[in-house]
Amino acid sequence: MTEVEFAGEIWYWRGPAPWYFITVPDEECAYFEAESSFVSYGWGMIPVVAEIGGTAWDTSMFPKDGRYLLPVKASVRRAEDLDDGDVPTVRLRLRT
Repeated sequence: MTEVEFAGEIWYWRGPAPWYFITVPDEECAYFEAESSFVSYGWGMIPVVAEIGGTAWDTSMFPKDGRYLLPVKASVRRAEDLDDGDVPTVRLRLRT
């Protein structure tokens, strides 16, 4: 599998450094977990190219509670008119 695609809900994390995320579904997480030893760096981070609509960006997913979280930058949310609770289609490719 070279690209995964799924729909995921954007949610807001109010932590010390607030961010918006999409939780990667279980089936797609299994794929990334299987590939993680080839691409992961520090703390289990997995580098990916993410795409929503016509906007693509380089980022890294990180593991949390047995799944991966995809950070969604403010510039992406603005470009695609997305907010907390929206459910966009996401495409992910591993960055090597």
